[in-house]
Amino acid sequence: MKPVGAVTRGTTNPNRLRRVDNWIVETCGDALRAAADPLVVDLGYGASPVTAVELRARLATAVRADVRVVGLEIDPVRVAAALPAADPPGLTFARGGFELAGLRPALVRAFNVLRQYDESEARAAWRTISAGLAPGGLLVEGTCDELGRLGGWVLLDTSGPRTLTLAARLTTLESPGQLAERLPKALIHRNVPGERIHGLLRALDDAWHAAAGYAPFGPRQRWLRTVTAVRESGWPVLDGPRRWRHGELTVPWPSVSPT
Repeated sequence: MKPVGAVTRGTTNPNRLRRVDNWIVETCGDALRAAADPLVVDLGYGASPVTAVELRARLATAVRADVRVVGLEIDPVRVAAALPAADPPGLTFARGGFELAGLRPALVRAFNVLRQYDESEARAAWRTISAGLAPGGLLVEGTCDELGRLGGWVLLDTSGPRTLTLAARLTTLESPGQLAERLPKALIHRNVPGERIHGLLRALDDAWHAAAGYAPFGPRQRWLRTVTAVRESGWPVLDGPRRWRHGELTVPWPSVSPT
């Protein structure tokens, strides 16, 4: 099966995807536990297999020990370079793209893969990947900065996108507006007046500045007050302080989908 897609820049760093991995454990863990085959694909892991190694370790420790992670890359040189890190059957590497090399995973993580594509191509990739999921399967697609301090991702199933999550390392966050730089491809060009995602980021920034009085108590308390205020203003913010305190905010996809 010929891989579908293009070779990415391949940039990666240890712990770059820690935030989304921890979110996956919390949010997608039940689906993996219920899966007949706990197969996970790390799509486009990059020039180093480190994030695939970390994903397998986190899922095996916190979700189920028999999880199998397959790292897929279009570039055969990257696949060959990753082979010394393989630990079959729990962690393997193969050549593949959006077609998932014919696998039927319960979960796909595709991070920093779609930024180089046009918005329409990114949505087509969503459809191709989702069509390859096992029944009840999930796709987590998004992007983050080089050190994983800012990130945004979409959770999808076979019917389409379900939620958007924004996440930041609060100790280095100057304002929520910084998250605009790391929106998923489907939204990054929509941060303009009249679009829902622009409204959400504006509401977060306004609430952050209004919560300046909480700054002496630390950035976590300021963020908690910010998210609380945004929800009180009418935005359908999901979860609660237990997740918010990690610098996260999750909303249903319809509240931010392109108009």
